[in-house]
Amino acid sequence: MKIFYDDDADISIIQKLKVTIVGYGSQGHAHANNLHESGVEVTVALRDGSSSWSKAENAGLKVATVSDAVSDADLVMILAPDEFQQGLYESEIKSNLKSNAVLAFAHGFNIHFKKIIPADDTSVIMIAPKGPGHTVRSTYLNGGGVPSLIAIYQDGMNPNNHSAKEIALSYAKANGGTRAGVLETTFKEETETDLFGEQAVLCGGMTALIKAGYETLVEAGYSPEMAYFECLHETKLIVDLIHEGGIANMHYSISNTAEFGDYVSGPEVITNDTKEAMRGILKRIQTGEFADNFLNDCRQSNDGSGGPIMKEKRKNTASHSIEQVGAELRSKMKFLHSERLVNKDKN
Repeated sequence: MKIFYDDDADISIIQKLKVTIVGYGSQGHAHANNLHESGVEVTVALRDGSSSWSKAENAGLKVATVSDAVSDADLVMILAPDEFQQGLYESEIKSNLKSNAVLAFAHGFNIHFKKIIPADDTSVIMIAPKGPGHTVRSTYLNGGGVPSLIAIYQDGMNPNNHSAKEIALSYAKANGGTRAGVLETTFKEETETDLFGEQAVLCGGMTALIKAGYETLVEAGYSPEMAYFECLHETKLIVDLIHEGGIANMHYSISNTAEFGDYVSGPEVITNDTKEAMRGILKRIQTGEFADNFLNDCRQSNDGSGGPIMKEKRKNTASHSIEQVGAELRSKMKFLHSERLVNKDKN
């Protein structure tokens, strides 16, 4: 797979286009400011009364309503939450989009599952940094970047006769992505692997494993504090080692005792039955069943805070003893408190 770097992208392409960023959350804040500081004409599109309006203006960015910002744009990057994108597109973007404007996303959810169906002659692209917005912003400010993905769903009529891929790479460069490396994928591959990774490993799988380990120790009579440290607190230390150099690097860095335990006990926890369950998760993602279930739950919320399933699960998580014990322990960890304050200030 080819990896694209700075020399593979022409930043002047995006610098000649008017770019509208829809949304000013984690990713919207990062994209808008990074592109602006890379010499791109950026407008942040927000609803009237948005609490983010003054934040964007205070950052020196032009702000307008979604319909006004879209009508003048050569490229529209939609960075609103997945559950709001279809409604925004149908109500304020579709009718205001110029005939040769490019439609861009940082996640393929709504295009791949056909919740948004653009015109056949509209170029539809993806530029997806593989990191949270605050990291996309902080690495850019430090002269680096976050590895990113690009994908081309449709290559239609484009401003200044550039290909959709050239425009995507130019945008990625302005956002800092080509400093770290950009890989080309498809909307299907990005969407399905992203959802699977979140559900089976990074979020769903990891939190379920942490809670199960914690509960096993507590039920066996060990103190909740010790269970918290052994099953939750130290996960960051291990993940950092894996992130820096892979699984073999982690094995090299930990004790021989821990490494041997990894080999003999890990396969007893993650079994063929676990992989079969993962295949079921992947199947629900591939068929669109998960997307429909998620959006149906969201539609039952009037304030955008999540539907009944989401709210019930949040309540259950907040009331779990690992959260109570963790909050008490973290309040006494001054170094963690300092890190949170620094990160809050940066955001």
